[in-house]
Amino acid sequence: MSDFALCASDHLRHLKAPPPEKSGTLVRLVGLRMETRGIMAPLGALCEVRGQSGQTVEAEVVGFHDKTLFLMPYSEPAGIGPGAQVRVLSHSARVRLGPALLGRILDGRGQPLDGRPLPECPEVLSLQGCPINPMERGPIRQTLDVGVKAINGMLTIGRGQRLGLIAGSGVGKSVLLGMLTRFTEADVVVIGLIGERGREVQAFIEESLGPEGLAKSVLVAAPANVSPVLRLKATQMTHVIAEYFRDQGKNVLMLVDSLTRVAHAQREIGLAIGEPPTAKGYPPSVFALLPTLIERAGVGRHGIGSITAIYTVLAEGDDSNDPIVDIARASLDGQVMLSRKLADAAHYPAIDLNGSISRVMPSLIDPETLTRANRFRRLWSLYQQNQDLIQIGAYEARSNPDLDEAIRLRPAMEAFLRQDMHEPFNFDSCQTELAAVMSR
Repeated sequence: MSDFALCASDHLRHLKAPPPEKSGTLVRLVGLRMETRGIMAPLGALCEVRGQSGQTVEAEVVGFHDKTLFLMPYSEPAGIGPGAQVRVLSHSARVRLGPALLGRILDGRGQPLDGRPLPECPEVLSLQGCPINPMERGPIRQTLDVGVKAINGMLTIGRGQRLGLIAGSGVGKSVLLGMLTRFTEADVVVIGLIGERGREVQAFIEESLGPEGLAKSVLVAAPANVSPVLRLKATQMTHVIAEYFRDQGKNVLMLVDSLTRVAHAQREIGLAIGEPPTAKGYPPSVFALLPTLIERAGVGRHGIGSITAIYTVLAEGDDSNDPIVDIARASLDGQVMLSRKLADAAHYPAIDLNGSISRVMPSLIDPETLTRANRFRRLWSLYQQNQDLIQIGAYEARSNPDLDEAIRLRPAMEAFLRQDMHEPFNFDSCQTELAAVMSR
């Protein structure tokens, strides 16, 4: 029996218990927090709230105090008033999984958004997935070709690596995600669009992803206008779908856009149930949630399958010291910084080598290639540090040999880092071009 089948059967033993028939009564509604008494249900249970006039709203248990349950609805609680009846529909959130998910677009509850029938999936698993003992995980030994020159050459990614894509708004983040999706050599791509504008979901599918990218992808979308509970469920669904394909032996590329919006959803829930705000208004549960999600990615048990995860992180106000940016940097295996300055200069993808790093790159490539890439990075950084002096003519040639070389190679280096969004470059061609640039 496969690892996934063992995990699924273990979870199903806990999921098959029928919910109790007893119903409770809604006693309070403050903002999006509902309070009910008279029933017992665990965290994560799905409930139905029925108003006096027959309106129904589904809600999830997000907390409790004594015998009072705190619920958060999946939609606006219009028509729900005092004395509404609450009954438990399910004790745990579950998702159906199978190969039929490929090419589909789903919401946070697994319902299709593409107008097609519900995919026929034979497997059922809890959204919490099946944790892997860290001593059973395989090492990161193989490179993942993503088809982007700047990443293949300067920030080489390994299968099973977790990487942050850190950027402010409007610097080409979605376009880069689309390039990664279309050009990667991964077997399956799982994409979670969490908390973004609804318009961007369709634009990403039609303009960035395209039919070719969608064919080998599963897309889970929970835009900003849906309940924070559904945004979190969509995030968990993205991870459990990636885990399913990983346990089938596939090399999965998982893209989550964005980790910051996931943190915002958890902040809304935490503050609604009374958690104290800490750094920048985020409650403690946010800083517990993000590492837990990130640790679900990685190489599979005994090296079978992998999830290479790329999480976008929104640096609000271009602040690289934002608490979510800080925790992402601490939890991930590297980060790719996107620069507004480069984007304003029409340098795409706007990857800034200053601050970008792949922590597993030294173990993936040979010493000669690593030396060449490090030399490129040093010259690029040296030019950036002296750019003002160079542009105003204050730098005197031959006073710094390294800077002279950086100035001489600058046009070729810029050409190497630039790339058209429709033109892929495989790993070998990137290394060949990098060697040509550095040998000039």
